[in-house]
Amino acid sequence: MQELVQKSIFEIKELLATKKISVQEVVLSCLEQIEKTESNIHAFITLRDKDEVLTEAKDLDKAGYNSEKPLWGIPIGLKDVFTTKDLRTTCASKILENFIPPYDAEVVVRLKQAGAIILGKQNMDEFAMGSSTENSAFGPTKNPWNLEYVPGGSSGGSAASVAAGQCFAAIGSDTGGSIRQPAAFCGLVGLKPTYGRVSRFGLIAYASSFDQAGPLTKTVQDAALMLSVIAGADPKDSTCIQQPVESDLLNLTLGDLKGIKIGLPKEYFEKGLDAEVAQSIEQFVQDMQKIKAEIVEISLPHTEYAIATYYILAMAEASSNLERFDGVKYGFRAKQARNLEEMYVLSRSLGFGDEVQRRIMLGTYVLSAGYYDAYYKKAAQVRRLIKNDFDQALSKCDFILAPVSPTTAFKAGERTQDPLQMYLVDIYTTSLNLAGLPGITIPIGLGQNSKLPVGVQLIGNWLDEKRLLDTAFKLEQITEKLPLPSIA
Repeated sequence: MQELVQKSIFEIKELLATKKISVQEVVLSCLEQIEKTESNIHAFITLRDKDEVLTEAKDLDKAGYNSEKPLWGIPIGLKDVFTTKDLRTTCASKILENFIPPYDAEVVVRLKQAGAIILGKQNMDEFAMGSSTENSAFGPTKNPWNLEYVPGGSSGGSAASVAAGQCFAAIGSDTGGSIRQPAAFCGLVGLKPTYGRVSRFGLIAYASSFDQAGPLTKTVQDAALMLSVIAGADPKDSTCIQQPVESDLLNLTLGDLKGIKIGLPKEYFEKGLDAEVAQSIEQFVQDMQKIKAEIVEISLPHTEYAIATYYILAMAEASSNLERFDGVKYGFRAKQARNLEEMYVLSRSLGFGDEVQRRIMLGTYVLSAGYYDAYYKKAAQVRRLIKNDFDQALSKCDFILAPVSPTTAFKAGERTQDPLQMYLVDIYTTSLNLAGLPGITIPIGLGQNSKLPVGVQLIGNWLDEKRLLDTAFKLEQITEKLPLPSIA
């Protein structure tokens, strides 16, 4: 059972197809690993009933292997931001502590149709607002590589769970780096698709023009498989790109990178990057050149404005999106309120955590009369300039290689008292969400001093996931396979 949880989805699929193992054995291996590790890392908020999950596995075994279902019998985890019918969905917030949705998110529907077995809902920063999974009403998640460190955020529970072998993949959401950064901190592959590539129907909104669902997996090949299942047109989401996924998305090829230009943005390597991260990336660039990649220097001149632009726009959208949580129709309602106004104020004050309240207030401020033009409108204009930077850069190269975070995973509690320092963790990831482009994190080794995973992100052009995955697959072959985390 211990050996099973270390395998990739494709390895498990092969074993299931050849009947060398049963779905029940696969599911049991995950359940046993959860029992072994969950008390230490706290990756899940809600686990499905064990007997219910095993019955589902038994039914699949009885029906027999189905090659038309690409995730047949594969245990999957879900960030607790996706609605799941008859299964608690909390967004890691007290205000939704007991919310049971009446429908599945479109991503969940597609996973189930593909034969996946949902194990439960994973911990996160409340309403996806955070970079460390310390802003959860249900307590923090810990990094399986070192329990004194954070797993990243906001999809930290999903990343920690996959890294610890509790499930074979998870679906997270990426608003400003919330898939790519925890993937880097936990030594995983994390894919943020093009905005609109995956339906947001049933993804509880933080910032609607940024949010995008994507997979956290052990390999690039697994990420491609997960994307092929969840991506595609959805009439229920007006922002979803109404075109089918490429039929050859899974046809990833090995070989060199001859003819491929990889751009290195000079602004990302000038200052603020930790020495051991810079050293790991420098070595990786040298390894890329050995397989004939052409390295070119590019410029993203508006990088210095990315953090401010992102947080102005994202907080404004959060202020609008979280207006619906008022204690009236669903969610937490303060019982001590004496009138309607007190009910609103107390329900939101007691139901939302500090970080969520901070972002709502800042978002309301930048949208208010007299400040809208100075902040929100200006940020929207800078967003266009940042998108133009990427367009110009990608006209000179095929892909952009960049750090994911200035450092490897940091210690729990280290940045909770200084919100600005926490926001700066996202300096290399928010630009991609502002531009709506796809990006993938791949692990490239362990930091020389920290002995924690280092990841890089490869950025592609709009709807260019096929080439992005293919290039990442080639790059994955030149990286040293990471050992298992200590907790696994």
